[in-house]
Amino acid sequence: MNKTTLVCGAGGFIGSHLVKKLKSEGFWVRGVDLKYPEFNQTAADDFVIGDLRNPNVWEKILDRHFDEVYQLAADMGGAGFVFTGEHDADIMHNSALINLNALHHCTKKGIGKIFYSSSACMYPAYNQESTTSPKLSEDSAYPAAPDSEYGWEKLFSERMYLSFHRNYGLNVRIARFHNIFGPEGTWKGGREKAPAALCRKVAETPNGGEIEIWGDGEQTRSFLFIDECLEGMRRLMDSDFTGPVNIGSEEMVSINQLAKMIMEIAGKNLTIKYIPGPLGVRGRNSDNRLIQEKLGWAPSRPLREGLEKTYKWIEQEVISFKKNL
Repeated sequence: MNKTTLVCGAGGFIGSHLVKKLKSEGFWVRGVDLKYPEFNQTAADDFVIGDLRNPNVWEKILDRHFDEVYQLAADMGGAGFVFTGEHDADIMHNSALINLNALHHCTKKGIGKIFYSSSACMYPAYNQESTTSPKLSEDSAYPAAPDSEYGWEKLFSERMYLSFHRNYGLNVRIARFHNIFGPEGTWKGGREKAPAALCRKVAETPNGGEIEIWGDGEQTRSFLFIDECLEGMRRLMDSDFTGPVNIGSEEMVSINQLAKMIMEIAGKNLTIKYIPGPLGVRGRNSDNRLIQEKLGWAPSRPLREGLEKTYKWIEQEVISFKKNL
């Protein structure tokens, strides 16, 4: 018998890639989301269009035993969505409801184990004021002071998963994602993250032109290519470690460096215009000591390798989008 798995948020970027990986490993996969994947056909054996805020949807999708559940569904986006403050109520309400439902119904149905995707956004802002030496080891989460309501909801949900683990014996795995990127992700519309936004700007701008960056471009981040994210998730699920654990890259770059790397990949020489915009923390980088210790593995692929694949895909999207205008 194939192992069975449920992917919540299977229409999203990470979820749709995860479904493909699980299928390649021989799982029977059911996906659920408000929508089908935007850029490809789902690889799921069964795909349910449903609102995970609704308890009745959980009753419907958990109509059989699942060895594994991956809870990736959330109301989220990049800095332009998370840090303006305009979406705080929806972000907290929608994501918390999904997780409340997930825990209640998965406990009731006796599923094998459940993975929860938390975020580096739950780390305290006071440890991320330096662009060169931010502190994001897993044990630095408290005293809590995330810089966004998105981060607060992630922190609350982490604690909720751990509470259900303690009180009801639910077998949970928690990972804190650090800026996952790659092909077939959102690249326009306001919810895209920095790598996709910059790939789009560079692809749309003729050589010698100008692109805009929020702030001074000196804020630092690390970015993890989707393939390594999936590898980390699967290794964590197969381990005995509950987490939380960082799944991210330790290759920290400034947004200026990221932009220049994308320009090099595109073979373009562009100037940068700095404009006001939502920035988030000054510095963020994954600390991979714990994942190395617990799983004997950590992400190691160079950023440029993933960016080359992502730029190529976004460039094609931009070309076909312009053709269809």
